[in-house]
Amino acid sequence: MRTGSNFLESSLNALEGVVSYGEAFNPHFVGKKDQLTLLGVSIADRDADPVRLLTAMRRHTAGLAGFRYFHDHDPRVLAEVMADASCAKVVLTRNPLESYVSWKIARQTGQWKLTDARKAKPVSPVVFDAVEFETHLDTLQTFQRRLLADLQQSGQTAFYLDYDDLGNVAVLNGLAAFLGAKGRLDAPDPTLKKQNPADLAAKLANPDAVEPGLQRLDRFNLHRTPNFEPRRPPAIPSLVAGGGVLYMPVRGGPEARVRGWLSSLSTDGLEQDFTQKTLRQWWRAHPRHCSFTVLRHPLLRAYGAFCDHILTGLAGETRAILERTLGFDLPTGVDGFADRAAERDAFLAFLGYVRLNLAGQTGARVSPHWASQTAVLQGFAQVLGPDVVLREDRLDEGLAFVAAEAGHPGAPPPPADDPHPQGLAAIHDVALEEAAEAAYPRDYLGFGFGRWKAD
Repeated sequence: MRTGSNFLESSLNALEGVVSYGEAFNPHFVGKKDQLTLLGVSIADRDADPVRLLTAMRRHTAGLAGFRYFHDHDPRVLAEVMADASCAKVVLTRNPLESYVSWKIARQTGQWKLTDARKAKPVSPVVFDAVEFETHLDTLQTFQRRLLADLQQSGQTAFYLDYDDLGNVAVLNGLAAFLGAKGRLDAPDPTLKKQNPADLAAKLANPDAVEPGLQRLDRFNLHRTPNFEPRRPPAIPSLVAGGGVLYMPVRGGPEARVRGWLSSLSTDGLEQDFTQKTLRQWWRAHPRHCSFTVLRHPLLRAYGAFCDHILTGLAGETRAILERTLGFDLPTGVDGFADRAAERDAFLAFLGYVRLNLAGQTGARVSPHWASQTAVLQGFAQVLGPDVVLREDRLDEGLAFVAAEAGHPGAPPPPADDPHPQGLAAIHDVALEEAAEAAYPRDYLGFGFGRWKAD
C-alpha cells in the first residue's frame, strides 16, 4: 500500500482492452471504498467463493481483466492466481521508508487518493517509530519473498515496477507490451496528483530519529545464517504417548531417559507408531493433553550420534567416509581407540562431516540423529509444534512441569543412566566446541546454546 497503485491502475485503465477493477478482494469492500457488489457478485458471495468473482471478471470484460492485490487481501485468491501461468503479474514496489511515511500520513488525514490538488487535506508531521517501521518492512519483505518464491517455483516471471517508474511513459508502454495490450499511452494519467510532494524530512516530526532507527536494520541480511539443510518431515511414527502426555523425540537426545519416565505415568503402557489418523484420535481422547520435546546441547548430541551410530556401524556409509578421511579403521566402540587423542580426532572428523552433510555438500542423506534440532522442530510444526520445549540440563524440573500440566503432580524424576556426558568430558576441548558451532550455527543461535560444560 502507498506505492502509487492508484496511479498505476489509472494508467492501465487508459489502455485499450485492459480493465482493472481495483481492490476486488479487500476484506472490507469490493473494488473501491464502500462498494459491496461488483459485476453482480456481492461481498458475501465473494467471501464464500472468491473464484466466483474471478470468473465474473473474465466473463464480463472485453479484453484483459485485472485487480489490485495487497498482502492482507484474501489469501485464497493469491494461491489461485499465482498458480495460473496465463495470469500476468505486475509487482509494484516503493522505497519502504517513503511508503511507511505516506501510509502514516494517509491514516492521519483519511485521504488515500487525490484527483484535485485544491482538495488536499492539511498534513501535520508524523512520528517515525523505529519498531513500527521494522514491522512494516518485515511485512513487505515477507510478502515479496512469497511472490518471488511462487514465481520461481512455477517457472513464471513478473513485470516489476518501482514507484518512480509510474511517470515514465516508455516503461508503462513496456508494461502494455508485456500484457499483450494493443493500445499505448501518450502520457501517464494526468488526473491523479502526488499527495505529499514535500521532502521526506519535512513530513516527519522527528527526522533525526530515522538514521539511528535504520541502523538497527541489517539491510543486506548479512547476519543471516545460511541454511541448505533439507526440510524434515513431521516424523509422526516417532511420537510416544503415555498418561495424556505426548513426547516428540529429537533423535540423538535423552530418549531412553524420557521414555522411561513416560512409562511411569501410564498403567496401560506407551502408545506409539502413530499415524496422522491415530494421532488425531489420541488428541480427541485426551483433551487435557500436553506435548513436549527435549533439546540436548549440540556437541553432546553429536557425540551421542558418533558413539551410537558411527562406531556401532549403524550408519555404515558415513562410517566408511570417515575411515577414508582418517586413514584408519574405526573401532566398534569408544573403548577400541588406542587412546583418547585418537577418539578425539575421529570425533572431530565426524563434526566436520556433519557440517558438510547439513550444508548439502556430501550427496548423502541427513540422518535424523545428527540433523539440526531446528530442522526437527520445524518438521514437527507441520503437524503441531510441542506445547513445551525442555532443556536436558534442566530435565527433572521440566518434566515435573509437564507432568503437573497433564494432571500428574508428584511424578518421579527420570532415571539418570546416560554415559555420553562422561565420555565427552574425557576428550572435550575448544576445537570440538568450534567444530560443533560450525556444524550447528542455527541451533546455537536460535536456542542460545553456549559452550558445553560437564556436570
